[in-house]
Amino acid sequence: MKLALIGYGKMGHAIEEIANDRGHTIVSVIDVDNQYDFDSPQFLSADVAIEFSQPRSAFTNYLKCFERNIPVVAGTTGWLARWDEIKNLCVEGNHTFFYASNYSIGVNIFFALNKYLAKIMNNFPTYDVRIEEVHHIHKLDSPSGTAITLAEHILENINRKKQWREDSGGTNEDLPILSKREGEVAGIHEIIYESDADTIRIQHDAKNRKGFALGAVLAAEFVQGKKGFLSMNDMLDF
Repeated sequence: MKLALIGYGKMGHAIEEIANDRGHTIVSVIDVDNQYDFDSPQFLSADVAIEFSQPRSAFTNYLKCFERNIPVVAGTTGWLARWDEIKNLCVEGNHTFFYASNYSIGVNIFFALNKYLAKIMNNFPTYDVRIEEVHHIHKLDSPSGTAITLAEHILENINRKKQWREDSGGTNEDLPILSKREGEVAGIHEIIYESDADTIRIQHDAKNRKGFALGAVLAAEFVQGKKGFLSMNDMLDF
């Protein structure tokens, strides 16, 4: 498979390594200094573009891929205010777009555990719940897209929680997300249920970027021949 990379930071390099190991070819790499390459023969030959750039440029990058009929695997977070626009463009233009807030297979197993635990805890109102996440100092968005996904899954399943907020204030109906940015931490997410009697915790701790990179390449393999707005639920079929 011929792959184009949009964004060539640490994740881009990790994806390149995994893609090469799996027998794919990187035909184009686009970063901030060569935006003109969207019209290069190399980019136009790509079967799929994998996009890990910056929140401020992600949406524009997706449009450029759609205009050239290149399927997109999107890993950038922080652009979700335009989520509905992308979904509508997929329908109206018959485009292919795969999005995940986190491409790690382990994190997506963690998502499933989080949903299951939240359904159980809905019946135990003596427990309050919060999310804590830690990432490296280079991460621009806060809270992380993964933390927001975890929060949304909790809100879907615990009736006493109405919205998430990015601190520990608010009311009992708020779900706090506490974010830290430290060193070169790849990503730690923890769900904490606490009562006067005890504490229940589940945690995912990423050791490095390899899990995210592998998931993105697997997603690129998955979208071949498919149309529409796709997700890890489609690929993993939990």
